[in-house]
Amino acid sequence: MRILVLGGTTEASTLARLLAGDVRFKATLSLAGRTNSPRPQPIATRIGGFGGVPGLAAWLAAERVDAVIDATHPYAAQISANATEACRQVGIPLVSVVRPCWQPVAGDDWHEVASADAAALAIGVMPRRVFLGVGRQELHRFAIAPQHHYVARVIDLPAGERMPPDMRLIQARGPFEREAERALLADSRIEVVVTKNSGGTATFAKVEAARDLGLPVIMVRRPGKPASHVVSNPEEALRWLAEVRSPSRRGV
Repeated sequence: MRILVLGGTTEASTLARLLAGDVRFKATLSLAGRTNSPRPQPIATRIGGFGGVPGLAAWLAAERVDAVIDATHPYAAQISANATEACRQVGIPLVSVVRPCWQPVAGDDWHEVASADAAALAIGVMPRRVFLGVGRQELHRFAIAPQHHYVARVIDLPAGERMPPDMRLIQARGPFEREAERALLADSRIEVVVTKNSGGTATFAKVEAARDLGLPVIMVRRPGKPASHVVSNPEEALRWLAEVRSPSRRGV
Protein backbone atom coordinates (compact mmCIF):
# COMPACT_ATOMS: atom_id res chain seq x y z
CA MET A 1 0.00 0.00 0.00
CA ARG A 2 1.53 3.33 -1.10
CA ILE A 3 1.36 6.08 1.52
CA LEU A 4 2.16 9.78 1.43
CA VAL A 5 2.89 11.39 4.79
CA LEU A 6 2.72 15.19 4.83
CA GLY A 7 5.14 16.01 7.60
CA GLY A 8 7.39 18.45 9.37
CA THR A 9 6.33 17.49 12.90
CA THR A 10 7.36 15.06 15.62
CA GLU A 11 4.25 13.02 14.77
CA ALA A 12 5.42 12.70 11.16
CA SER A 13 8.86 11.54 12.30
CA THR A 14 7.25 8.93 14.53
CA LEU A 15 5.10 7.79 11.63
CA ALA A 16 8.18 7.49 9.43
CA ARG A 17 9.78 5.16 11.97
CA LEU A 18 6.62 3.08 12.31
CA LEU A 19 6.10 2.79 8.55
CA ALA A 20 9.76 2.00 7.86
CA GLY A 21 9.44 -1.23 9.79
CA ASP A 22 6.07 -2.31 8.36
CA VAL A 23 6.20 -4.37 5.17
CA ARG A 24 2.52 -3.66 4.44
CA PHE A 25 3.31 -0.10 3.43
CA LYS A 26 5.60 1.78 1.05
CA ALA A 27 5.71 5.32 2.38
CA THR A 28 7.07 8.68 1.26
CA LEU A 29 7.49 11.60 3.65
CA SER A 30 6.97 15.08 2.20
CA LEU A 31 8.54 18.12 3.85
CA ALA A 32 7.81 21.70 2.88
CA GLY A 33 11.47 22.68 3.04
CA ARG A 34 11.10 25.46 5.58
CA THR A 35 13.83 24.01 7.79
CA ASN A 36 17.32 24.11 6.30
CA SER A 37 18.57 20.93 7.92
CA PRO A 38 15.69 18.54 8.63
CA ARG A 39 16.45 15.42 10.60
CA PRO A 40 17.18 12.37 8.40
CA GLN A 41 14.22 10.00 8.11
CA PRO A 42 14.11 6.22 7.59
CA ILE A 43 11.73 6.37 4.60
CA ALA A 44 11.89 8.03 1.18
CA THR A 45 11.72 11.81 1.61
CA ARG A 46 10.81 14.59 -0.80
CA ILE A 47 11.31 18.28 -0.04
CA GLY A 48 9.37 21.19 -1.50
CA GLY A 49 5.84 22.10 -2.53
CA PHE A 50 3.62 20.30 -5.02
CA GLY A 51 2.20 23.29 -6.88
CA GLY A 52 -1.13 23.68 -5.14
CA VAL A 53 -4.08 21.33 -5.48
CA PRO A 54 -3.50 20.51 -9.18
CA GLY A 55 0.12 19.62 -8.57
CA LEU A 56 -0.60 17.49 -5.53
CA ALA A 57 -3.47 15.67 -7.25
CA ALA A 58 -1.24 14.95 -10.24
CA TRP A 59 1.55 13.68 -7.98
CA LEU A 60 -0.81 11.38 -6.08
CA ALA A 61 -2.11 9.92 -9.32
CA ALA A 62 1.33 9.55 -10.92
CA GLU A 63 2.78 7.84 -7.83
CA ARG A 64 -0.33 5.66 -7.46
CA VAL A 65 -0.73 6.65 -3.82
CA ASP A 66 -3.39 4.69 -1.91
CA ALA A 67 -3.77 6.93 1.17
CA VAL A 68 -2.49 10.19 2.62
CA ILE A 69 -1.63 11.03 6.22
CA ASP A 70 -1.69 14.74 7.03
CA ALA A 71 0.74 15.10 9.93
CA THR A 72 1.58 18.74 9.30
CA HIS A 73 1.88 21.48 11.91
CA PRO A 74 -1.41 22.72 13.42
CA TYR A 75 -0.75 26.13 11.81
CA ALA A 76 -0.03 24.77 8.30
CA ALA A 77 -3.57 25.36 7.11
CA GLN A 78 -2.86 25.75 3.40
CA ILE A 79 -1.28 22.35 2.80
CA SER A 80 -4.10 20.71 4.75
CA ALA A 81 -6.67 22.46 2.56
CA ASN A 82 -4.77 21.38 -0.55
CA ALA A 83 -4.51 17.79 0.66
CA THR A 84 -8.21 17.57 1.45
CA GLU A 85 -9.20 18.77 -2.01
CA ALA A 86 -6.53 16.78 -3.90
CA CYS A 87 -7.52 13.54 -2.16
CA ARG A 88 -11.16 14.24 -2.97
CA GLN A 89 -10.31 14.76 -6.63
CA VAL A 90 -8.16 11.63 -6.89
CA GLY A 91 -10.54 9.57 -4.76
CA ILE A 92 -8.19 8.35 -2.04
CA PRO A 93 -8.65 8.39 1.75
CA LEU A 94 -7.02 10.97 4.00
CA VAL A 95 -6.40 10.87 7.73
CA SER A 96 -5.40 13.94 9.76
CA VAL A 97 -3.20 13.70 12.85
CA VAL A 98 -4.38 16.58 15.04
CA ARG A 99 -2.64 17.29 18.33
CA PRO A 100 -4.94 18.32 21.18
CA CYS A 101 -4.59 21.99 22.07
CA TRP A 102 -2.84 23.05 25.24
CA GLN A 103 -5.31 24.01 27.95
CA PRO A 104 -4.82 26.53 30.78
CA VAL A 105 -5.06 25.41 34.38
CA ALA A 106 -6.07 27.32 37.49
CA GLY A 107 -3.67 30.20 38.04
CA ASP A 108 -2.53 30.52 34.41
CA ASP A 109 -2.62 34.03 32.94
CA TRP A 110 -3.32 33.35 29.26
CA HIS A 111 -4.47 35.94 26.72
CA GLU A 112 -5.71 34.35 23.51
CA VAL A 113 -5.34 36.26 20.23
CA ALA A 114 -6.13 35.47 16.61
CA SER A 115 -2.77 36.13 14.95
CA ALA A 116 0.87 37.09 15.42
CA ASP A 117 -0.03 40.68 14.47
CA ALA A 118 -2.63 40.72 17.24
CA ALA A 119 -0.07 39.23 19.63
CA ALA A 120 2.39 42.05 18.88
CA LEU A 121 -0.26 44.63 19.75
CA ALA A 122 -1.39 42.70 22.84
CA ILE A 123 2.05 43.04 24.44
CA GLY A 124 1.16 46.67 25.11
CA VAL A 125 2.58 50.14 24.61
CA MET A 126 5.09 50.21 27.47
CA PRO A 127 8.44 48.49 26.72
CA ARG A 128 8.60 44.93 28.00
CA ARG A 129 10.98 41.99 27.80
CA VAL A 130 9.31 39.37 25.61
CA PHE A 131 10.07 35.75 24.83
CA LEU A 132 8.88 34.77 21.33
CA GLY A 133 8.15 31.13 20.63
CA VAL A 134 6.19 31.66 17.42
CA GLY A 135 8.63 30.37 14.81
CA ARG A 136 11.00 32.10 12.41
CA GLN A 137 8.37 33.00 9.81
CA GLU A 138 6.33 35.11 12.23
CA LEU A 139 9.12 37.18 13.81
CA HIS A 140 8.81 40.08 11.37
CA ARG A 141 5.24 40.60 12.56
CA PHE A 142 6.63 42.06 15.78
CA ALA A 143 8.37 44.91 13.97
CA ILE A 144 5.12 46.85 14.50
CA ALA A 145 6.01 46.92 18.22
CA PRO A 146 9.69 47.99 18.17
CA GLN A 147 9.72 49.32 21.73
CA HIS A 148 10.12 45.87 23.29
CA HIS A 149 13.21 43.76 23.89
CA TYR A 150 12.65 40.35 22.30
CA VAL A 151 14.29 37.00 22.90
CA ALA A 152 13.29 34.68 20.06
CA ARG A 153 14.13 31.01 19.65
CA VAL A 154 14.40 29.60 16.13
CA ILE A 155 15.71 26.52 14.36
CA ASP A 156 16.99 28.53 11.38
CA LEU A 157 17.92 32.20 11.38
CA PRO A 158 15.44 34.53 9.63
CA ALA A 159 16.44 36.26 6.43
CA GLY A 160 14.89 38.83 4.12
CA GLU A 161 12.33 40.32 6.51
CA ARG A 162 12.48 43.46 8.62
CA MET A 163 12.87 42.41 12.24
CA PRO A 164 12.32 44.34 15.45
CA PRO A 165 15.45 46.38 16.23
CA ASP A 166 16.01 44.92 19.70
CA MET A 167 15.90 41.15 19.25
CA ARG A 168 18.21 38.41 20.51
CA LEU A 169 18.02 35.15 18.56
CA ILE A 170 18.65 31.73 20.09
CA GLN A 171 19.12 28.83 17.68
CA ALA A 172 17.85 25.57 19.17
CA ARG A 173 15.66 22.63 18.30
CA GLY A 174 13.26 21.01 20.79
CA PRO A 175 12.27 19.17 22.81
CA PHE A 176 13.04 21.48 25.73
CA GLU A 177 13.09 20.77 29.47
CA ARG A 178 10.99 22.69 31.96
CA GLU A 179 13.87 23.53 34.30
CA ALA A 180 16.03 24.85 31.45
CA GLU A 181 13.13 26.92 30.12
CA ARG A 182 12.52 28.40 33.55
CA ALA A 183 16.20 29.35 33.81
CA LEU A 184 16.15 30.91 30.33
CA LEU A 185 13.11 33.06 31.12
CA ALA A 186 14.47 34.09 34.50
CA ASP A 187 18.00 34.87 33.29
CA SER A 188 16.60 36.90 30.38
CA ARG A 189 14.28 38.78 32.78
CA ILE A 190 11.31 37.92 30.57
CA GLU A 191 8.04 39.64 31.46
CA VAL A 192 5.68 38.01 28.95
CA VAL A 193 5.75 34.89 26.76
CA VAL A 194 4.23 34.79 23.27
CA THR A 195 3.59 31.42 21.66
CA LYS A 196 1.33 29.52 19.33
CA ASN A 197 -0.96 26.84 20.74
CA SER A 198 0.96 24.10 18.95
CA GLY A 199 0.02 21.30 21.32
CA GLY A 200 2.27 18.33 21.97
CA THR A 201 5.14 18.00 24.40
CA ALA A 202 8.21 19.21 22.48
CA THR A 203 7.76 22.92 23.25
CA PHE A 204 5.23 22.93 26.08
CA ALA A 205 7.99 23.42 28.67
CA LYS A 206 8.09 27.18 27.98
CA VAL A 207 4.43 27.40 28.93
CA GLU A 208 5.10 25.40 32.11
CA ALA A 209 8.05 27.67 32.87
CA ALA A 210 5.87 30.75 32.46
CA ARG A 211 3.39 29.12 34.85
CA ASP A 212 6.15 28.50 37.40
CA LEU A 213 7.31 32.12 37.21
CA GLY A 214 3.83 33.63 37.20
CA LEU A 215 4.30 35.19 33.76
CA PRO A 216 1.45 36.10 31.40
CA VAL A 217 1.25 34.14 28.14
CA ILE A 218 -0.11 35.57 24.90
CA MET A 219 -1.41 32.53 23.05
CA VAL A 220 -1.99 32.68 19.30
CA ARG A 221 -4.98 30.46 18.62
CA ARG A 222 -4.97 27.89 15.85
CA PRO A 223 -6.36 28.73 12.41
CA GLY A 224 -9.30 26.85 10.99
CA LYS A 225 -7.50 23.87 9.47
CA PRO A 226 -9.28 21.47 7.12
CA ALA A 227 -9.17 17.86 8.29
CA SER A 228 -10.61 14.56 7.20
CA HIS A 229 -10.81 11.54 9.48
CA VAL A 230 -9.13 12.85 12.64
CA VAL A 231 -6.80 10.92 14.96
CA SER A 232 -4.69 12.30 17.80
CA ASN A 233 -1.43 10.36 17.43
CA PRO A 234 0.70 8.36 14.96
CA GLU A 235 -0.31 4.99 16.38
CA GLU A 236 -3.98 5.74 15.68
CA ALA A 237 -3.06 6.77 12.15
CA LEU A 238 -1.30 3.45 11.60
CA ARG A 239 -4.35 1.54 12.86
CA TRP A 240 -6.50 3.57 10.46
CA LEU A 241 -4.20 2.60 7.58
CA ALA A 242 -4.60 -1.07 8.50
CA GLU A 243 -8.37 -0.67 8.41
CA VAL A 244 -8.48 0.95 4.98
CA ARG A 245 -5.80 -1.30 3.46
CA SER A 246 -7.13 -3.20 0.47
CA PRO A 247 -5.97 -4.30 -3.01
CA SER A 248 -5.12 -1.25 -5.10
CA ARG A 249 -7.93 0.27 -7.12
CA ARG A 250 -5.41 0.56 -9.92
CA GLY A 251 -4.90 -3.15 -10.40
CA VAL A 252 -1.48 -3.31 -8.76
